Amino acid sequence: MPEPVQSPSYRSPWMEDEVADVAALARTFFEREVTPHAERFAAQHQVDAETWRAAGAAGLLCVSVPEEYGGGGGSFAHEAAVLWEQGRSGDDALGYAVHSSIVAHYLLAYGSEEQKQRWLPRMAAGELIGAIAMTEPSTGSDLQRIRTTARREGDHYVINGSKTFITNASHAGLVVIVARTGGEGARGISLILAEVEGADGYQRGRVLEKIGQHGQDTRELSFTDLRVPVENLLGEQEGQGFYQLMRQLPQERLAIAISAVGSADLAVELAVAYAKEREAFGAPIATFQHTRFTLAEVSTDVLAGRTFLDYCIGLHLDGRLDAATASRVKYWSTDLQCEVADRCLQIFGGYGYMMEYPIARLYAGARVQKIYGGTNEIMKELISRSL
Repeated sequence: MPEPVQSPSYRSPWMEDEVADVAALARTFFEREVTPHAERFAAQHQVDAETWRAAGAAGLLCVSVPEEYGGGGGSFAHEAAVLWEQGRSGDDALGYAVHSSIVAHYLLAYGSEEQKQRWLPRMAAGELIGAIAMTEPSTGSDLQRIRTTARREGDHYVINGSKTFITNASHAGLVVIVARTGGEGARGISLILAEVEGADGYQRGRVLEKIGQHGQDTRELSFTDLRVPVENLLGEQEGQGFYQLMRQLPQERLAIAISAVGSADLAVELAVAYAKEREAFGAPIATFQHTRFTLAEVSTDVLAGRTFLDYCIGLHLDGRLDAATASRVKYWSTDLQCEVADRCLQIFGGYGYMMEYPIARLYAGARVQKIYGGTNEIMKELISRSL
């Protein structure tokens, strides 16, 4: 199988020298520690626990968390560099974004000093893996309909309910549970941190069989009278959960967009390399006009995607990424990812349908990107409200 050909040099404006060093470190890590084990991870439906510890030892976890909490002390640019290299590596097994870009930042933004000192250093080391239990069997993007309850009983919350589609569910030792502590609607929702390893009333359900991302440990979770100390509430008082979620969703959606464009960029490189090697009718298929025009189009699409993405990363670094713009880049880039993966797979012909080829895994793994983090239809609804 041909190696991908590197695309013409392009350097994002936020990719300063120190950030580029993090990107190079991440590239090496995924090349050595993750992608060679893709088939095994897929077969076992999870990465190894040692993979997380290796990422921590390399300094790649919680890179935008302050050093005083064990993190790398960088900005979101450093986080984006790791996410980009993961997308470019073709990996979709390591739930990096959920752990580092999402859970760690809920804790950093809303946690008490004691909570941050207690959990963030272990997360940065890869010893404590984070997950967020948000989606329920009957509740997807409409978070105001959360039914999981957290009833206060003395110094504990007693949590009951179930969640589904939970990334990192097998390895997670720290779970942000989205639960209802009050009445109906947004004001009744709180976020509660639970250390779940060995906890009574906490149960991991079946590993979910997905179309793609087979190496990612996605499972159902259930809580039956799970007792969590009251001091594990995220925020100063109950009822802040919905607003905490809303304030963090732009970064989550931007993280999805980064991985989407990175994956699309890889798909183009794989297709270019294959087209130059594969022959039909006595000539490389790259000499056929249709193939050349397809590659010209998808490479242009990805370059446009990168510039849009860079614009949004720049906004976020300046603290100016609003919900509507985050929704735009999330829906547009994931649509782009799916379209580019599909068109590049076609160049491979029948081999593109074989899972032993990376393009097949990119195609299968892309589809969910238009669903999680808020479906693309919801993204368009949010954008329309801002007009």
